[in-house]
Amino acid sequence: KQVLRPVRVNLSLLSLSLICKGLLTICNNFLWMYLKKSLNKGIYRLFLLQKPYNSDKFVRDFYMTAHLTFNAPNCLKDKIILVTGAGDGIGKTAALTYAELGAEVILLGRTVAKLEKTYDEIVVLGGKQPGIIPLDMKGATPKNYQDMGQMILDQYGRLDGLLHNASILGHLSPFTQITPEEFQDVMQVNVTAQFSMTQGLYRALQAAAKASIVFTTSGVGRAGRAFWGTYSISKFATEGMMQVLADEVKNSSIRVNCINPGATRTSMRGKAYPAEDPMKLKTPEDIMSTYVYLMADISQDVNGKSLDCQPQ
Repeated sequence: KQVLRPVRVNLSLLSLSLICKGLLTICNNFLWMYLKKSLNKGIYRLFLLQKPYNSDKFVRDFYMTAHLTFNAPNCLKDKIILVTGAGDGIGKTAALTYAELGAEVILLGRTVAKLEKTYDEIVVLGGKQPGIIPLDMKGATPKNYQDMGQMILDQYGRLDGLLHNASILGHLSPFTQITPEEFQDVMQVNVTAQFSMTQGLYRALQAAAKASIVFTTSGVGRAGRAFWGTYSISKFATEGMMQVLADEVKNSSIRVNCINPGATRTSMRGKAYPAEDPMKLKTPEDIMSTYVYLMADISQDVNGKSLDCQPQ
């Protein structure tokens, strides 16, 4: 008869193997979590070499979600950033946030009193003394923007960031009831002025080591919506302008992107949705991570993207 002998298993080695495998799995998971939180680009690039991860998908996921939680003290230290519509709403909050993170901010807007209030709040925060440029974008000419660009070069030597935040809504109405005057006004502020300003400031942006241009878009600039006529059309134009310029500068030190703030507690939102409860909306402070991310050097490889502050 054949005698079956028990197989002797080295339990110590087996246990050690299982423990090591478990530790590797845990470490791998922690590395992934750390990577997403820290946004450490050095580790990020090494991590792409590891298998079995899909590096293309990883890159897409990384760039399209990293901005939502970005937070790095002094990440804008010594940067010169111009913010339009800096007197209230998202523009004011962005200016205050940039200053708090070390940037020297240039405040541009139509109402001097509002700009001065933003100025005072930045000084109280201990930020660098900001510059003020009172300008009505509805009536400004290309020459005004060329002069502005030269002034910034003379006084600051460069421009590290340009946030195109200022926009006007116009009236929500049927397409057939849009007046030529209102169409012209909305397109002037939301498209033409931003086109002329970008041209006028381009040499100052070229003088920076890593410059960022950020346009403001909207959900109605990606899918047309009834009765949003002029505003929607202007935001489609904004997306197109960003994409054209981004493709032109892709091999330069300038990057160009769009930002969609989403439903946010602002006066413009109140005009568009008067029956909406504003307390259910996020505040401008709640969405600042994306605004900071696109101005910080961490986004230096992000170009031609349209990022949502509140992805659905």
